[in-house]
Amino acid sequence: MAHFINMWHTLKTMADSSQHYSQQQEVHLGAQGRVVIPAALRRALGFRAGDALVARNEDGRLVIEKAEIIKQRLKARFAEASGRSLSSELMKERRKEAKKENQS
Repeated sequence: MAHFINMWHTLKTMADSSQHYSQQQEVHLGAQGRVVIPAALRRALGFRAGDALVARNEDGRLVIEKAEIIKQRLKARFAEASGRSLSSELMKERRKEAKKENQS
C-alpha cells in the first residue's frame, strides 16, 4: 500500500509540474534579434497581432507583457492617490523643511 501511495504522489507531482512547464517552450533568437512567441503562449497570455508589448530586463530575464496590463497595474497602484494633490503635499513638505532649516 505504501508503494502505491508513493507512486501516486510521484505521478501527481509530475502532472502538477507538467502543467507549469506546458507554459514554457523553447524559442530561438533570429539573426536580427527577432523572437517568435509560440501560438500556445500567445493564446494563454491573450497576445494578439498588433498588441503593444513592453520588453524589459528583470534580473537577467526577458519579461514581455502587454502595455495595457502595465497601465492597469499602475492605475490600480495609484488609485489611492486620486483626489489628492501630490504636488501640493510635496510643496507643503518642502516649506516645512525650509522653515526648520531657517530656525537652525
